[in-house]
Amino acid sequence: MQPTDWAPEHSDALREYHAKRMSYAKAADAINAKFGTAYSRSAAINRGRRMGLTGPEKPADSRRVPHRARTRRLGKSRKRRAAAPVQPKPKRAFACAAPVKLRCVGIKPRLLSLVDLEAGDCRYPYGGDKDGEAIAFCGNPKREGSSYCTAHFHLTRGVDAAPERSAGPVVLRLVEADRFRI
Repeated sequence: MQPTDWAPEHSDALREYHAKRMSYAKAADAINAKFGTAYSRSAAINRGRRMGLTGPEKPADSRRVPHRARTRRLGKSRKRRAAAPVQPKPKRAFACAAPVKLRCVGIKPRLLSLVDLEAGDCRYPYGGDKDGEAIAFCGNPKREGSSYCTAHFHLTRGVDAAPERSAGPVVLRLVEADRFRI
């Protein structure tokens, strides 16, 4: 990358090539060939802008096709419809909903804190519904293959549901792979 300060000879050459209506890409190539530099087209454009040079003017007889006047299509015209004003909904007094009756199980929880739970205790939570209310856990002996006791297991999954995964030990089998011989 060249420094931002061009040598005066390079700037004079750019001005000369610009006067000859040479493109900035060709001018950069010519300056690079003449002085052994590595200016890019973008560098030549930016230097030309800083020097107050304008881009090469387009010839008057350009091959651009003149813009055709748009003809209006005859047929169905779309009518613009103003949006209907939105009527505010009347405010209704909301009736208080009856409290939902929760399903209960016929066991007495031990209400243990999280730190008091042992490995075989039910982890069904109680409390925590109100701000600042402590959460306690059932603490009864848990069902095999579940985190809950049998009553809470059926409460959360239904009567005939099986555990989602086995909580038993995982047995891994080691397999020796053949080594490829070359």
